[in-house]
Amino acid sequence: MKKRIQILLFIGLAFCLFSCGTYKSVHHQPITEGYNQEKPVVTKYSDTLFSSGTNYLIKNKQQLWELYVSGDALQLGLINGALSDTLIKKQERVFFTKIKDIIPSKFKQRILRNFLKWYNRKLYLNVPEEYQTEIYGVSRYNSDDYQFIAPNYLRSLYLHAAHDIGHALQDLALVGCSSMAAWGDKTTDGELLIGRNFDFYAGDEFAQDKIVAFVRPEKGHPFMSVTWGGMIGVVSGMNLEGLTVTINSGKSEIPFVAKTPISIVAREILQYASTIDEAIAIAKNRAVFVSESIMIGSAHDKKAVLIEVSPEKFGVYEVVNSNQLVCSNHFQSDAYQSDERNKEHIVESHSKYRFDRMLELLAEKDKMDPQKMAEILRNTQGLKNTQLGYGNEKSVNQLLTHHSVIFKPESRMAWVSSNPYQLGEFVAYDLKAIFSKKGNDFMVLGTDSANIPKDPFLSTAAYRNYEEFRCQDRVIDEAIKEDVKLSAGFIKDYQNNNPDFWRVYFKTGKYYYEKGWDAAAKIEFEKALAKEITTVPDRLLIEDYLRKINNKR
Repeated sequence: MKKRIQILLFIGLAFCLFSCGTYKSVHHQPITEGYNQEKPVVTKYSDTLFSSGTNYLIKNKQQLWELYVSGDALQLGLINGALSDTLIKKQERVFFTKIKDIIPSKFKQRILRNFLKWYNRKLYLNVPEEYQTEIYGVSRYNSDDYQFIAPNYLRSLYLHAAHDIGHALQDLALVGCSSMAAWGDKTTDGELLIGRNFDFYAGDEFAQDKIVAFVRPEKGHPFMSVTWGGMIGVVSGMNLEGLTVTINSGKSEIPFVAKTPISIVAREILQYASTIDEAIAIAKNRAVFVSESIMIGSAHDKKAVLIEVSPEKFGVYEVVNSNQLVCSNHFQSDAYQSDERNKEHIVESHSKYRFDRMLELLAEKDKMDPQKMAEILRNTQGLKNTQLGYGNEKSVNQLLTHHSVIFKPESRMAWVSSNPYQLGEFVAYDLKAIFSKKGNDFMVLGTDSANIPKDPFLSTAAYRNYEEFRCQDRVIDEAIKEDVKLSAGFIKDYQNNNPDFWRVYFKTGKYYYEKGWDAAAKIEFEKALAKEITTVPDRLLIEDYLRKINNKR
């Protein structure tokens, strides 16, 4: 990732000096004429309940925010922004603080800002006007603290491409999503069942305030999606027609111009498609700038398929003679069979391993139901129940997920995980009941009787040790970076808290190596190699350290 950021910073410097073609994009304003421009009036009942007309935002006992909004594009944005004002400002602060942590140099930050202006110069041409207008409405409630990055509307537009830009920067090691579908004789009642982990990590604080949004647009289908403050795009959602959309990143090169953010493509599909064919037609009509698998589940078609998009290719993958579909982070359709990047990704990344593990777990579970789907999504072990260590990206449950969601499209039911990760209670939502409700009752929208209980793992010493390990992991990173000395007791405790994870031995070895303690470092690197290492590049890096140590002799 560091190398890619350096490349982008160099490009940013060049375009800071020789910028062209950015004036229109920087000064573009979306269409607001013809829309209801009335500014929402918000009533605050408590810190966890806000309303505006029939629209409201409420926090349930599982600590999920539930948002119900309706109206034209501008009103959707304005009402969303007015109700979730505090959440929007918090998410912005968390996100930009994370960027600052990654790039602490103010000079490099300035270069990056100039790069983003140039890179996103055609973004507004590739986002439908309807969504630009909605984003504009939301952006009226953005913080003014970040005007130095870009004006509120433009900054909000950029943030809708953050998933794609992050993906391009490092093939989104921060997004290693897993999804699966089963139907027919593979489920207990024959209905389509879909489960997914959205493993987008932008810091613990970013995942604290998940929003389950229920949106009734003036045009198109009412839908629900799992999102966060300020985000109108979709990464996981289902509409009232029983069509579901989830996105998984694939292998990408660094593109040189932003096009349609994948979350906007997913939103358009969710709002306007009711069948797989309609979803495919919408996806074909949009130019994207990263590679992505879009899993589409359909109550009408009673099955799921994958739409695989990239800047150069378009493919659809449909299983033959099977009632289950699995997706990790590589492509499966004919369009990508000879794609060198995809083939390399299958060999070198953790995608194929997770893919095979999902198949293994589906085979073990036989006929699926929502409870069994949750068990798979929460599974931390590897193939043949190998202990991978907690937090290993080879596992279906990487213990960093932003959210996990289960869909039963034919019943219009969805289950959304509560914190932490996908370990908390899955809250059940009945879309038919929610979108047929009348009156201003301002009640929580979940169906508690259908909830899936929290994972028993939460009550174990292993979970407590994992959370302690995460804190210690940051300490050892800082010690390596700042040449701080750690006690032998700390190192022992750090490794004992997550003993099956290769990374605790690698980081200990790296710490010793930086201190010049080569003999101790060699022992730790060899311990790491004996564990289930996440990727081929990770293994090569450890072997490179050992080679350097051996060459010193």
